[in-house]
Amino acid sequence: MKSPRITWISAADPPESFPNVEMASNVPNGLLATGGDLSEARLLHAYRHGIFPWFSDGQPILWWSPDPRCVIKPNSLHISKRLTRYFKNSGFVITFNRCFSDVLSGCSKRRIGQDSTWITDEMYGAYRNLHDNHWAHSIEVWRDRQLLGGLYGLAIDKVFFGESMFSDVTNASKAAMLGLCAILVANNFVLLDCQVESPHLLRMGAELIPRHQMTEILNVSCASLMPFNAWPTNALPLADLSL
Repeated sequence: MKSPRITWISAADPPESFPNVEMASNVPNGLLATGGDLSEARLLHAYRHGIFPWFSDGQPILWWSPDPRCVIKPNSLHISKRLTRYFKNSGFVITFNRCFSDVLSGCSKRRIGQDSTWITDEMYGAYRNLHDNHWAHSIEVWRDRQLLGGLYGLAIDKVFFGESMFSDVTNASKAAMLGLCAILVANNFVLLDCQVESPHLLRMGAELIPRHQMTEILNVSCASLMPFNAWPTNALPLADLSL
C-alpha cells in the first residue's frame, strides 16, 4: 500500500505546480495535493491533467486523481428500454446554460445522510467564474417551465468533465445525462469524466479505467486549451433526443 505523499501548494505557486498524478495516495484513493487556490488557470491546468478539487467547509483545498477513474464514452451511454419509454412520455425539456447558477445551487443542496455539501462558497464562486468565461456549462431539465434537475461540468477540447448533478423528481438527472451525451456525440467528444464511480453511473454505462489510461486520453483529447461553445440555444424535447 502506497504511503501518502501529499504535496502542499501555495496560492503563490504557478498553476502547473502539481506533482505527477502517479504520486497520488492509495488511501485515501487519489489524494494528490492540498492548498493552492481555485483560480481559473489552476483549475484548467488541473482538469487537463486528470486532477480535480474536492473538499468541504473547514478543510484546505484538496486535489484528487483517483485510480481507477470512472468515465463514460458518450456514445455508450446506456438507457434501458423501460427508461426510454418513460422519457418518451415524461414531458421533459432540455436546455443548456439557461440557468447555471440555479443548477449549481441545486447540486449544492445537502442530501439525506450528508452533514455538509462539498460545493462551498469558494467552489461556487470559482465555477461561476468558469461559466462566465465559457469553460463551465449546465444542462437543465424542465417540465411545465419548472426546473426539475440538471448537471454541470467543464468542456475542454474533446472532453467533458462532469462535476455534479441533482434531481428533484425521478429520473431528471438521467435525462440531463442523455441530453448532455447527445450533444457530446454530435460534436465528437471522446469522453465524459465522472471522476468516481457510483451504482447510478455504472448502470448508465460508466466504466473504470486505469489512471495511466486516463492520462493518455487527456494528452491527446485535451491537448488544446479550447472551450466548447456550440451548445443549442433552443429548448429540446427529451423525446426527440437520441445518441
